[in-house]
Amino acid sequence: MIKIVIVEDEAMLKDSLEYVLDKQEGMKVLGTTDDASKAPQLCRELKPDLVLMDVITKETNGIVFAAQITKEMPQIKIVIMTAYPEITFIDEARKAGAHSFLYKSSGKEHLFYVIRSTMRGIGYYPGPTDKPPSIDQLTEREIAIVRLIHQGIARSKMIKELEISEMTLKKDINSILNKTGFDSIMEFAVYAAVNNLILPVK
Repeated sequence: MIKIVIVEDEAMLKDSLEYVLDKQEGMKVLGTTDDASKAPQLCRELKPDLVLMDVITKETNGIVFAAQITKEMPQIKIVIMTAYPEITFIDEARKAGAHSFLYKSSGKEHLFYVIRSTMRGIGYYPGPTDKPPSIDQLTEREIAIVRLIHQGIARSKMIKELEISEMTLKKDINSILNKTGFDSIMEFAVYAAVNNLILPVK
């Protein structure tokens, strides 16, 4: 059983991570925090095998506290995660002793893979072509769909508003997921809104 602590300040993502990891065979979330500065003490108390550490939480640098954990508790594996394409984060994570690094857009299957590989002693760092998704490849209608999904509009109303069929809507959603690498259209809609990729209509 891989015992995990999650450090993430975006409540919906934190809850989603906890849910999917707890459902995954051989994984258990022991605790979560939205503040990286509290992570070392949480690790002392819960003694996890691995920490999923967001780069930025509540204006604190998660990489700084990852370094503290690896120095004080070297048996704990650290996986740094971020939604930002800032390349210096990767170098900082390596210097801090983090075992792996991934983008939040990677999808849950990739997350499971990185966690298991890290626990086997095989670290993962993205290559130069592994970048967070953008909306550059999305069509105007696909962008409209993501915006409506984030607004909580029902699919039946989307079909009427966009004047398309249910089959076309399904095809567009699959196209969005293929272009962005996400497993869930709702996850991408939240990601896009949080990272200001798609602004709401005023």
